[in-house]
Amino acid sequence: MDFKDKVVLITGAASGIGEGTARLFSQHNATVVLADQNVALLEQVAASLPAERTWAKQVDVSDAQAMKTLVQEVVDRFGGLDVLYNNAGIHHQGDVTRTALEDWNRVMAVDVTGVFNGCKAAIPELAKRKGCIINTSSVSGVGGDISMAAYNAAKGAITNLTRAMAIDHGRQGIRVNAVCPTMTASGMTKDMLADDATVKHQLDRVPLGRIATPEDIGKAVLFLASDYAGFVTGVNLAVDGGVTAANGQPLYEG
Repeated sequence: MDFKDKVVLITGAASGIGEGTARLFSQHNATVVLADQNVALLEQVAASLPAERTWAKQVDVSDAQAMKTLVQEVVDRFGGLDVLYNNAGIHHQGDVTRTALEDWNRVMAVDVTGVFNGCKAAIPELAKRKGCIINTSSVSGVGGDISMAAYNAAKGAITNLTRAMAIDHGRQGIRVNAVCPTMTASGMTKDMLADDATVKHQLDRVPLGRIATPEDIGKAVLFLASDYAGFVTGVNLAVDGGVTAANGQPLYEG
């Protein structure tokens, strides 16, 4: 699991799963490009990693030209690109009737179009080095949740886009996979995890009995990016402590 001489671009890298994954890639000798909109947090993460193998860049993943420019800058600076991890995402609470069109459009722009923009920009470069793409989908991309219509739709799109790109680009030597986390401790879930009732509800769903950490998800990303997964593509890997193993019945007797 050594990524020496590999260049990894991670979106949403300033906190949560993106930050945790960036640290793991760096620990395994990768050159890591951190991309996010939050400049202050981005700079803090970058400052804590080896300067010679780290570069931070502010970017809005929903801006196609910005992503195209970023990929070109990465190639110019480091000579190529080996791994694209599309992790940037946002969440909106509400069913369809309580979701404003502008909120729907923003979730789609970041969570879905952001993945499209990153892949469209990176695929020509990844093909040169037989690189790979990992996307952050969710258990919400393989099953529905109450009052999360926009997020469910967006993550469902990523799940099937992952499959489609694996088929389309396999003959170029590009593998495309996704991780599907359950509730993970991050900036996005901070408020939810501050509520004891919410935490209890989440723990009741998880056979392993705990909330995921960013590193839990990051380790799965590293596996999918590594040579150990050299014949793995088109997979939406549940990293959920067993949540999707259940059929909806209560997990415990009594």
